[in-house]
Parts: sequence; structure tokens; C-alpha cells
Amino acid sequence: MSARAETSHHYPPRHDVSTLMGGVLLALLPGIAVYVFLTGWGGILNIAIALVSGMTFEAIALQLRGRPVLSTLRDNSALVTLILIAICLPPLLPWWVVVTATAAAILLAKQAYGGLGQNIFNPAMVGYAVVLISYPLDVSSWVRLPEAFNLPFNDALYYVLNGGLSQSADYDALTGATALSQRYELAIDSAPADDLRRQIQGYFGARHSEWLNLSFLAGGLALLAFRIITWHLPVALLAGVLVANLLFGDSYPDIAFHWFGGATMLCAFFIITDPVSAPASKRARLFYGFSAGVLVHLIRQYGSYPDSIAFAVLLLNCCVPLIDRIDSTARQP
Repeated sequence: MSARAETSHHYPPRHDVSTLMGGVLLALLPGIAVYVFLTGWGGILNIAIALVSGMTFEAIALQLRGRPVLSTLRDNSALVTLILIAICLPPLLPWWVVVTATAAAILLAKQAYGGLGQNIFNPAMVGYAVVLISYPLDVSSWVRLPEAFNLPFNDALYYVLNGGLSQSADYDALTGATALSQRYELAIDSAPADDLRRQIQGYFGARHSEWLNLSFLAGGLALLAFRIITWHLPVALLAGVLVANLLFGDSYPDIAFHWFGGATMLCAFFIITDPVSAPASKRARLFYGFSAGVLVHLIRQYGSYPDSIAFAVLLLNCCVPLIDRIDSTARQP
């Protein structure tokens, strides 16, 4: 039996997948609501394009593979992947960037490996990583808030269709770096740094994204309460971020800033907990989650990408068969 086969047995039977994924979708609703509230029409268009294109790719792939289409689409697994992609991407993206992400997630990371329960890598993170590398300028430019919410529908739609705003809108005034990117500038101890600190620091985390993280934390606690996930992966990841922050330091060392900045809580409760690409045993999951948290912080601190969720998760996905094997060997008498 292959290592992948050994690690995929913990995925529930198909008749339970719809219920499981339905619970995840419900838990995502607070985060989706906050994302839409903060990003306006750009966020809504992201979600719509991701759902339409991704479900189309899933249906085509299932048809070509001779698999049942309608019953498979109703298991909600593709919906969860596509929602995760949409809310990880910044609003105001050209439609082809979102479509590329969904194609990579559904066709390359999921269906190419045999479909549900067979994928080695987290499909949503594959889709995000592909467009982050392919379209770095688009994916790294987030619309400033509250300008995003106030952008009229016509301007948002024009940008999505054409890859740029109409002449009546100023793109440079709308877009900018995230708080995780700007924190590097705080290493300079000066008055401008104090002004910058006020710009990126929210009430308890990174400005604006703290509310997104709080909503994902609320949804994640609901997943724990209804036993859809266990505590091992979320707690281990947050602990890994904390320990790495204490050991390696940061130009902005506030741990609340890292826990409630970027996509940390989304990763802890909705991404790293993917039952296919995560290890099987509780002990292995603790190691996996903690290692992912350390990687998240190290890539944020020393890498080229401010938020490192996708790369940390994908690197650990590569190690899952080895982690499971080592753990099973250690438990043998």
C-alpha cells in the first residue's frame, strides 16, 4: 500500500462528506460576511467568479472521467475549496486571475490526483500559490479600506472585465500594501514609523484584517463545538506562530498582530484542518500544525511574501506521508 493510501483513510465516506462540508460552509459564513462588508463589490465578484468557474471545471473533469456529476457536486467539497480561494484573494482582480486559481485548484490539485480524498496537496492553497507566483502584482495589491466598500459596482465590474479601472477612478489611490507588508518599515525608529504604526495597528491585531480573523475564529470555535474538527491542528499552529515569534523576534513582535493579521485564523481552523492533506493521528497533527505555525512566521519574517500561509501549508503537505510513517513506527511496540 502506498504512503498516500495509508494517509487518506481518515477522510469520511461520501455520504458523510456533504454534512461535514455543509458544516464548514456554515462556519465560514461570519468570515464571508465580514469579507464582503470590507471589500464591497470586489469581494462579491471574486466569490461569484470563483464559484461559477470552479464548479464548471469540476463538472467537466467529472464528465471526462466518467464519474457521476450531480451527486459529486452536491458533496459541497468543491464549494468549500472555491470559497476559500475567493476570500484569500484580494478584491478587484481581473477575472482571469480568479479563473486560473480555480482551474489549478480543481483540475490540477484535486481531479488530477483522482478526485475527493486522493489529493496530496490542499487544493485551495495550490490555486492561491499558482496565481501568487503567476500574477504577483495583482495578488499582492489589496484595495484600501474603506475605499473598497465605497467603490461603485460599475467601476468594480469594469476592473474585473478589463484588468483596470475606468478613467474616472484612481487605481493608485485605491490599492496599497497590507499591514503585514508595512510592518517591515517599523524597524526604523523614527516619527514616521510611529505614524505608520498607527496606520497598521488595529484595536487588537492588524488593522482591518483583525475583524476578518476574529470572524474566522468564531466560525472555527463553532467547528470545534460541533466536533467537525478537533483542537489539535488549530492550537498547534497558533502555538507554532507564538513560539517562533518569541524565538526569532520580529520588527513587529506583538503576537496578537500575527494571530489576528493576514490569514492566520483562516488557516488554523479552515485550511490546515483539511482532512485529506493533514496527518491521521492526533500526535502527528500536533507536530504538523506546530511546524506549519513556525513556517508561517519564518516565511513572514525572512521570505519575500508577507503572508506565508499557502507556502507553509504546501511544504508541510509534502511531509505528511513521512510524518504519518514516523508516527506509526514510533507507536509500534
